[in-house]
Amino acid sequence: MIYLAITTLIWAFSFGLIGNALKGLDPLQIADTRLLLALIAFIPFMKFGNTNGKEKRQLILLGALQYGVMYTCYLSAFRYLPSHLVALFSVLTPLYIVIINDLRQRSFTPWYLVATVLSVFGAAIIKMGNIDSNEIWLGFGLMQVANLAFAFGQVYYRDWKRSRAHITDSSIFGFLYLGAAIFTTIATLLISQQPPIPLNATPTQWFVLVYMGIIASGLCFFLWNKGGTQTSVGVLATFNNAVVPLAMFASLFVFGEAKGGTPEELVRLTIGSLLIVSALLIAKRK
Repeated sequence: MIYLAITTLIWAFSFGLIGNALKGLDPLQIADTRLLLALIAFIPFMKFGNTNGKEKRQLILLGALQYGVMYTCYLSAFRYLPSHLVALFSVLTPLYIVIINDLRQRSFTPWYLVATVLSVFGAAIIKMGNIDSNEIWLGFGLMQVANLAFAFGQVYYRDWKRSRAHITDSSIFGFLYLGAAIFTTIATLLISQQPPIPLNATPTQWFVLVYMGIIASGLCFFLWNKGGTQTSVGVLATFNNAVVPLAMFASLFVFGEAKGGTPEELVRLTIGSLLIVSALLIAKRK
């Protein structure tokens, strides 16, 4: 669970950095640059001899879905929503994780579902009301596609890796980034019709891109999936919403997106955070 906690703290500032420091850059170029940097960071750890051709294809396709599709939709949502709403609309990911896992296992886990619904409610209450985006539904739809892709990837990787305990995570994770980078490169060329890398980025933006690519993407996605294999589905699902109050706090108060009513925002953050912590305790206990 420590891997999930570390990643949550790092990710809390990602929403605000993307929505503020990377303004003006094409979302697909941001996604592709981050995943290319993550791939470069993990190339030295890749081992080709401990997996067969079918397993490599599975990992490449998984990376294209979990990170390629997710990033393409997630970063495109910043065109229509402020960063704190992007953070808010990620709250359904835990629910998707529990449902997908139950479908794959052909089972029903009521306590995980209870914990997940509680975490969703806690995350939603943090920023209820005051939604003033004119294109909210388009942004919301993009975020749900991103949530589904990320949720399925977490569950699939968890099952895949737990059935192959002899394979180390670091030796195979480069294949996921390979699939993701291929997907976002093609998406950038076809949809944005621009070079995969944002050549017009400022030095500050390049610094943020390198940080996001190597740390927030490369290292954190690795730690997240690795942590998911070492805990229950309920804990994994609930942790997906643990980042929401921290990300909302960073976007609203660190990056200055709060528009008055600061005491009320803090009350909502407190109530929502307590509900999410309660959900995590339920999931961990069960």
